[in-house]
Amino acid sequence: MLYQIYETQRSLMEPFADFAQAASKLFSNPLSPFNQIPMAQRMSAGYDLLYRLGKDYEKPTFDIPSVEVDGVGVAIHERVELDKPFCELRRFKRFSDDPATLTKIKNQPVVLVVAPLSGHYATLLRDTVRTMLKDHKVYITDWKNARLVPLSEGEFHLDDYINYVQEFIRYLQGVYGNCHVISVCQPTVPVLAAVSLMASRGETTPLTMTMMGGPIDARRSPTAVNNLAMNRSYEWFENNVIYRVPDNFPGAGRRVYPGFLQHTGFVAMNPDRHATSHYDYFKNLIKGDDASAEAHRKFYDEYNAVLDMDADYYLETIKTVFQEYKLVHGTWDVRSPEGKIERVRPQDITTTALFTVEGELDDISGSGQTKAAHDLCTGIVSKEQRHLEAKGAGHYGIFSGRRWRELVYPQVKAFILEHQAGLKPAAAGKSGAAAEVAPSDTDAMAAANVSASPAQRPRRSSARKA
Repeated sequence: MLYQIYETQRSLMEPFADFAQAASKLFSNPLSPFNQIPMAQRMSAGYDLLYRLGKDYEKPTFDIPSVEVDGVGVAIHERVELDKPFCELRRFKRFSDDPATLTKIKNQPVVLVVAPLSGHYATLLRDTVRTMLKDHKVYITDWKNARLVPLSEGEFHLDDYINYVQEFIRYLQGVYGNCHVISVCQPTVPVLAAVSLMASRGETTPLTMTMMGGPIDARRSPTAVNNLAMNRSYEWFENNVIYRVPDNFPGAGRRVYPGFLQHTGFVAMNPDRHATSHYDYFKNLIKGDDASAEAHRKFYDEYNAVLDMDADYYLETIKTVFQEYKLVHGTWDVRSPEGKIERVRPQDITTTALFTVEGELDDISGSGQTKAAHDLCTGIVSKEQRHLEAKGAGHYGIFSGRRWRELVYPQVKAFILEHQAGLKPAAAGKSGAAAEVAPSDTDAMAAANVSASPAQRPRRSSARKA
């Protein structure tokens, strides 16, 4: 019922938000007579703030049209490589008509960035992707809003998340020979499980795993997020935060943890900071500080855009990661797509190098929680294990912003490049060589043994100019 009430309230607020937006423009447009009245700037700023507080925030775009590689502009074409019911494997394909640049980028490492499924969209990692595109072929898991997934697609469990990650790894291995995996925050746990299961079966595992700010062992330096999960019972979460999607969405009837409840929790962690930020935005509008106002808009366009999570996945994550600590206790069993139950054994990983990254000031995943992966991966020789504590960095600072670009990324880049040797090169391009290329996508599908419908199969792309 709460979800229906929220949607009703949002629908009622929509025309008022539209009115506030129009009124703001009316008072700020220099050609409008209302712009000449006293206090016009304050009126415009006030209406603009009301509009942003009341508007509906949709899924943002990655919006990475190009990057620079050694001073040369490289065009980016974003496309969906694999389409699963709850996730898209998204590729950022790079194009250049400069022969030297093309030669450089076509043999660069392949990286699968596993984005969090914990409230925000994968676009939260926009800066991560943009930075890495200068030196890597980049793919990312773009998780879907559960309220948009019809009930006919079935449920989504934590096991399914792990199976998705394994399928994406196998697909990239089929195309390129192997790949590197980076997991940010929440996915550090299922990614470690995915690679562990592949190792236990004797499959080829990724060349490297880079794990950033995740709750591998949530018992260490518990934060407010950890305490909430530990102090409330599984039944409390099921009874208080799980609701069914209303009828006006494709996923009508699906049990979810709604995005609006998650957003409320995010804001409640630092209410004073958000209130101050919005007041500063109001003052910047009055002063005409467009740069600061635009920075505020960009941040909150991303921060306020949230998605629903399937209830089974969310509740199982709470129980497995934050209440029973199954990974660190060695009691975690995962069901494969074929229905086989398999034990997660990180100690079986031997051929994948491990790099963990933590932020000194991280208030989401406390100190030592990510580093705990080294204690579990005893099969990896010590020289293939690295750890970095990013001084002065909070949770978001380890994958976005200046500290990510200047402190964390150079070490991640060096670690990946160090373990890149021996990977087979991509195939040479055809006439007019303008794009980074790979072996036939059709051959790759067969090699990776990936089963997909025609709509899910990757599209072949020919070389073309930026």
